[in-house]
Amino acid sequence: MPPATIPSAADRPVHLIAPSRGWVPVNLAEIWEYRELLAVLVWRQVRVRYKQTALGVAWAVLQPVATMVVFSVLFGRLAKLPSDGVPYPVFAFCALLPWQLFAYSMTEASNSVVASQQMLTKVYFPRVLLPLSSVAVGLVDFAVSFVVLIAMMLGYGLRPGLEVLTVPLWTLLAVATAVAVSLWLSAINVRYRDVRYTLPLLTQLWLFVTPVAYATSLVPEAWRWLYAMNPMVGVVDGFRWALVGGAWPGPSVFVSGGAVIALLVGGLFYFRRMERTFADVV
Repeated sequence: MPPATIPSAADRPVHLIAPSRGWVPVNLAEIWEYRELLAVLVWRQVRVRYKQTALGVAWAVLQPVATMVVFSVLFGRLAKLPSDGVPYPVFAFCALLPWQLFAYSMTEASNSVVASQQMLTKVYFPRVLLPLSSVAVGLVDFAVSFVVLIAMMLGYGLRPGLEVLTVPLWTLLAVATAVAVSLWLSAINVRYRDVRYTLPLLTQLWLFVTPVAYATSLVPEAWRWLYAMNPMVGVVDGFRWALVGGAWPGPSVFVSGGAVIALLVGGLFYFRRMERTFADVV
Protein backbone atom coordinates (compact mmCIF):
# COMPACT_ATOMS: atom_id res chain seq x y z
CA MET A 1 0.00 0.00 0.00
CA PRO A 2 1.35 3.40 -0.85
CA PRO A 3 1.97 5.61 2.16
CA ALA A 4 -0.75 8.12 2.99
CA THR A 5 0.01 11.58 1.82
CA ILE A 6 -0.36 14.48 4.19
CA PRO A 7 -2.17 17.40 2.56
CA SER A 8 -0.20 20.58 2.36
CA ALA A 9 -1.24 23.65 4.28
CA ALA A 10 -2.67 25.15 1.13
CA ASP A 11 -4.98 22.14 0.60
CA ARG A 12 -6.36 22.01 4.13
CA PRO A 13 -9.83 23.50 4.69
CA VAL A 14 -9.82 26.81 6.49
CA HIS A 15 -12.65 27.79 8.81
CA LEU A 16 -12.68 31.49 9.52
CA ILE A 17 -14.32 32.58 12.76
CA ALA A 18 -15.35 36.21 12.76
CA PRO A 19 -17.20 38.21 15.42
CA SER A 20 -20.92 38.61 14.91
CA ARG A 21 -22.10 41.90 13.52
CA GLY A 22 -25.15 43.87 14.50
CA TRP A 23 -27.88 42.81 16.87
CA VAL A 24 -28.21 39.19 15.83
CA PRO A 25 -30.04 36.47 17.79
CA VAL A 26 -28.41 33.38 19.22
CA ASN A 27 -27.28 30.77 16.70
CA LEU A 28 -29.27 27.66 17.69
CA ALA A 29 -27.58 25.48 15.06
CA GLU A 30 -24.19 26.33 16.52
CA ILE A 31 -25.34 25.51 20.05
CA TRP A 32 -26.60 22.12 18.84
CA GLU A 33 -23.24 21.50 17.18
CA TYR A 34 -21.49 22.06 20.51
CA ARG A 35 -24.00 20.05 22.57
CA GLU A 36 -21.31 17.60 23.70
CA LEU A 37 -19.27 20.46 25.11
CA LEU A 38 -22.35 21.63 27.00
CA ALA A 39 -22.71 18.16 28.55
CA VAL A 40 -19.03 18.18 29.55
CA LEU A 41 -19.36 21.61 31.17
CA VAL A 42 -22.40 20.48 33.14
CA TRP A 43 -20.74 17.27 34.34
CA ARG A 44 -17.58 19.16 35.30
CA GLN A 45 -19.53 21.61 37.47
CA VAL A 46 -21.51 18.82 39.14
CA ARG A 47 -18.30 16.98 40.06
CA VAL A 48 -16.57 20.12 41.31
CA ARG A 49 -19.56 21.12 43.42
CA TYR A 50 -19.79 17.87 45.36
CA LYS A 51 -16.13 16.86 45.31
CA GLN A 52 -14.65 16.28 48.78
CA THR A 53 -17.91 17.11 50.57
CA ALA A 54 -19.01 15.00 53.52
CA LEU A 55 -22.73 15.21 52.74
CA GLY A 56 -22.46 15.23 48.94
CA VAL A 57 -25.77 15.62 47.15
CA ALA A 58 -27.55 15.94 50.51
CA TRP A 59 -26.66 19.63 50.37
CA ALA A 60 -29.25 19.95 47.62
CA VAL A 61 -31.92 19.06 50.18
CA LEU A 62 -30.45 20.63 53.31
CA GLN A 63 -30.68 24.23 52.15
CA PRO A 64 -34.37 24.33 51.13
CA VAL A 65 -35.35 22.16 54.13
CA ALA A 66 -33.54 24.47 56.57
CA THR A 67 -35.14 27.52 54.96
CA MET A 68 -38.54 25.84 55.12
CA VAL A 69 -38.14 25.19 58.84
CA VAL A 70 -37.19 28.82 59.52
CA PHE A 71 -40.10 30.12 57.43
CA SER A 72 -42.50 27.72 59.15
CA VAL A 73 -41.51 29.00 62.58
CA LEU A 74 -41.32 32.71 61.76
CA PHE A 75 -44.11 33.14 59.24
CA GLY A 76 -46.28 30.08 59.88
CA ARG A 77 -46.38 29.93 63.69
CA LEU A 78 -45.37 33.40 64.89
CA ALA A 79 -46.70 35.68 62.15
CA LYS A 80 -49.51 33.23 61.31
CA LEU A 81 -49.52 34.11 57.62
CA PRO A 82 -52.28 32.37 55.64
CA SER A 83 -51.24 29.43 53.48
CA ASP A 84 -54.40 28.97 51.40
CA GLY A 85 -55.54 25.97 53.46
CA VAL A 86 -52.31 24.02 52.86
CA PRO A 87 -50.01 22.95 55.75
CA TYR A 88 -47.46 25.75 55.94
CA PRO A 89 -44.33 23.53 55.61
CA VAL A 90 -45.66 22.10 52.33
CA PHE A 91 -46.83 25.57 51.25
CA ALA A 92 -43.34 27.00 51.77
CA PHE A 93 -41.41 24.04 50.37
CA CYS A 94 -43.48 24.08 47.16
CA ALA A 95 -42.29 27.62 46.56
CA LEU A 96 -38.72 27.11 47.73
CA LEU A 97 -38.01 24.45 45.10
CA PRO A 98 -38.45 26.66 42.02
CA TRP A 99 -37.00 29.60 43.93
CA GLN A 100 -33.81 27.72 44.85
CA LEU A 101 -33.50 26.56 41.25
CA PHE A 102 -33.76 30.16 40.06
CA ALA A 103 -31.53 31.71 42.74
CA TYR A 104 -28.72 29.14 42.41
CA SER A 105 -28.81 29.23 38.62
CA MET A 106 -28.81 33.02 38.50
CA THR A 107 -25.89 33.32 40.93
CA GLU A 108 -23.71 30.68 39.29
CA ALA A 109 -24.54 31.62 35.70
CA SER A 110 -23.92 35.32 36.30
CA ASN A 111 -20.30 34.53 37.25
CA SER A 112 -19.82 31.79 34.64
CA VAL A 113 -18.17 33.91 31.94
CA VAL A 114 -15.68 35.59 34.27
CA ALA A 115 -14.88 32.27 35.97
CA SER A 116 -14.01 30.70 32.59
CA GLN A 117 -11.66 33.45 31.40
CA GLN A 118 -8.80 31.01 30.73
CA MET A 119 -10.94 29.01 28.33
CA LEU A 120 -12.39 32.14 26.71
CA THR A 121 -9.01 33.43 25.62
CA LYS A 122 -7.73 30.15 24.18
CA VAL A 123 -10.47 28.38 22.20
CA TYR A 124 -13.65 29.29 20.41
CA PHE A 125 -17.06 27.95 21.38
CA PRO A 126 -20.48 29.58 21.75
CA ARG A 127 -20.08 31.69 24.88
CA VAL A 128 -23.74 31.24 25.75
CA LEU A 129 -22.92 27.65 26.76
CA LEU A 130 -21.33 28.95 29.95
CA PRO A 131 -24.48 30.38 31.57
CA LEU A 132 -26.58 27.55 30.11
CA SER A 133 -24.38 24.91 31.75
CA SER A 134 -24.65 26.62 35.15
CA VAL A 135 -28.43 26.67 34.91
CA ALA A 136 -28.48 22.98 33.95
CA VAL A 137 -26.52 22.12 37.11
CA GLY A 138 -29.30 23.67 39.19
CA LEU A 139 -31.72 21.12 37.75
CA VAL A 140 -29.79 18.33 39.49
CA ASP A 141 -30.49 19.84 42.92
CA PHE A 142 -34.08 20.52 41.91
CA ALA A 143 -34.69 16.89 40.98
CA VAL A 144 -33.34 15.63 44.31
CA SER A 145 -35.39 18.14 46.33
CA PHE A 146 -38.52 17.34 44.34
CA VAL A 147 -38.43 13.76 45.62
CA VAL A 148 -38.33 15.13 49.18
CA LEU A 149 -41.32 17.37 48.44
CA ILE A 150 -43.40 14.44 47.20
CA ALA A 151 -42.52 12.47 50.32
CA MET A 152 -43.50 15.44 52.50
CA MET A 153 -46.84 15.80 50.72
CA LEU A 154 -47.62 12.12 51.22
CA GLY A 155 -46.70 12.46 54.87
CA TYR A 156 -49.27 15.24 55.25
CA GLY A 157 -51.87 13.20 53.39
CA LEU A 158 -51.83 15.38 50.28
CA ARG A 159 -52.28 13.78 46.87
CA PRO A 160 -51.60 15.85 43.76
CA GLY A 161 -54.26 15.86 41.07
CA LEU A 162 -53.95 15.93 37.32
CA GLU A 163 -52.49 19.43 37.63
CA VAL A 164 -49.18 17.77 38.58
CA LEU A 165 -48.68 17.02 34.88
CA THR A 166 -47.96 20.73 34.37
CA VAL A 167 -44.93 20.68 36.73
CA PRO A 168 -42.47 20.45 33.76
CA LEU A 169 -44.06 23.61 32.33
CA TRP A 170 -43.46 25.63 35.53
CA THR A 171 -39.97 24.17 35.84
CA LEU A 172 -39.23 25.25 32.27
CA LEU A 173 -40.54 28.73 33.10
CA ALA A 174 -38.21 28.92 36.13
CA VAL A 175 -35.27 27.81 33.98
CA ALA A 176 -36.16 30.36 31.30
CA THR A 177 -36.28 33.09 33.94
CA ALA A 178 -32.88 32.09 35.31
CA VAL A 179 -31.38 31.99 31.80
CA ALA A 180 -32.91 35.36 30.90
CA VAL A 181 -31.58 37.15 33.99
CA SER A 182 -28.16 35.46 33.89
CA LEU A 183 -27.63 36.40 30.24
CA TRP A 184 -27.92 40.06 31.19
CA LEU A 185 -25.89 39.79 34.38
CA SER A 186 -23.11 37.57 33.01
CA ALA A 187 -22.52 39.94 30.10
CA ILE A 188 -22.54 43.00 32.36
CA ASN A 189 -20.27 41.23 34.87
CA VAL A 190 -17.49 40.95 32.28
CA ARG A 191 -17.22 44.73 32.07
CA TYR A 192 -18.38 45.74 35.54
CA ARG A 193 -17.30 43.39 38.34
CA ASP A 194 -19.71 45.10 40.72
CA VAL A 195 -22.29 42.50 39.68
CA ARG A 196 -20.87 39.80 41.97
CA TYR A 197 -21.17 42.16 44.94
CA THR A 198 -24.76 43.12 44.17
CA LEU A 199 -25.96 39.55 43.55
CA PRO A 200 -26.49 38.61 47.24
CA LEU A 201 -28.52 41.79 47.82
CA LEU A 202 -30.47 41.31 44.59
CA THR A 203 -31.28 37.70 45.48
CA GLN A 204 -32.41 38.61 48.99
CA LEU A 205 -34.66 41.45 47.82
CA TRP A 206 -36.08 39.31 45.01
CA LEU A 207 -36.97 36.59 47.53
CA PHE A 208 -39.16 38.95 49.54
CA VAL A 209 -40.98 40.33 46.49
CA THR A 210 -41.79 36.75 45.42
CA PRO A 211 -44.65 34.85 47.13
CA VAL A 212 -42.42 32.24 48.76
CA ALA A 213 -43.17 32.84 52.45
CA TYR A 214 -46.63 34.27 51.83
CA ALA A 215 -49.53 33.86 49.41
CA THR A 216 -50.19 36.15 46.47
CA SER A 217 -53.68 36.67 47.86
CA LEU A 218 -52.14 39.06 50.42
CA VAL A 219 -51.32 41.50 47.61
CA PRO A 220 -54.21 43.93 46.89
CA GLU A 221 -56.02 42.78 43.78
CA ALA A 222 -55.64 46.16 42.08
CA TRP A 223 -51.85 45.79 42.21
CA ARG A 224 -51.49 42.14 41.30
CA TRP A 225 -50.93 42.82 37.59
CA LEU A 226 -47.94 45.00 38.52
CA TYR A 227 -46.76 42.49 41.10
CA ALA A 228 -46.94 39.72 38.46
CA MET A 229 -44.36 41.53 36.33
CA ASN A 230 -41.92 39.76 38.62
CA PRO A 231 -41.47 36.58 36.53
CA MET A 232 -41.06 34.39 39.61
CA VAL A 233 -44.59 35.23 40.79
CA GLY A 234 -46.10 33.18 37.97
CA VAL A 235 -43.55 30.40 38.49
CA VAL A 236 -44.21 30.03 42.23
CA ASP A 237 -47.99 30.37 41.96
CA GLY A 238 -48.11 27.90 39.09
CA PHE A 239 -45.89 25.41 40.88
CA ARG A 240 -48.05 25.53 44.00
CA TRP A 241 -51.23 25.14 41.95
CA ALA A 242 -49.79 22.11 40.14
CA LEU A 243 -48.90 20.29 43.36
CA VAL A 244 -51.40 21.29 46.04
CA GLY A 245 -54.29 22.48 43.88
CA GLY A 246 -56.40 25.46 44.82
CA ALA A 247 -57.54 28.30 42.60
CA TRP A 248 -55.94 28.80 39.18
CA PRO A 249 -53.38 31.62 39.51
CA GLY A 250 -55.20 33.58 36.83
CA PRO A 251 -53.91 36.36 34.55
CA SER A 252 -50.78 36.83 36.69
CA VAL A 253 -49.31 33.72 35.05
CA PHE A 254 -49.60 35.28 31.61
CA VAL A 255 -48.16 38.60 32.82
CA SER A 256 -45.18 36.79 34.34
CA GLY A 257 -44.79 34.68 31.19
CA GLY A 258 -44.72 37.81 29.05
CA ALA A 259 -42.06 39.32 31.32
CA VAL A 260 -39.93 36.17 30.97
CA ILE A 261 -40.17 36.26 27.17
CA ALA A 262 -39.20 39.94 27.07
CA LEU A 263 -36.23 39.39 29.40
CA LEU A 264 -35.08 36.28 27.51
CA VAL A 265 -35.25 37.79 24.02
CA GLY A 266 -33.54 40.97 25.20
CA GLY A 267 -30.91 38.96 27.07
CA LEU A 268 -30.10 36.81 24.04
CA PHE A 269 -29.62 39.84 21.83
CA TYR A 270 -27.57 41.70 24.44
CA PHE A 271 -25.35 38.71 25.26
CA ARG A 272 -24.66 38.03 21.58
CA ARG A 273 -23.90 41.70 21.04
CA MET A 274 -21.40 41.83 23.91
CA GLU A 275 -19.71 38.43 23.52
CA ARG A 276 -17.41 39.72 20.78
CA THR A 277 -15.52 41.72 23.43
CA PHE A 278 -15.40 39.07 26.16
CA ALA A 279 -11.92 37.76 25.36
CA ASP A 280 -10.49 41.30 25.30
CA VAL A 281 -12.11 42.55 28.50
CA VAL A 282 -12.28 39.50 30.73
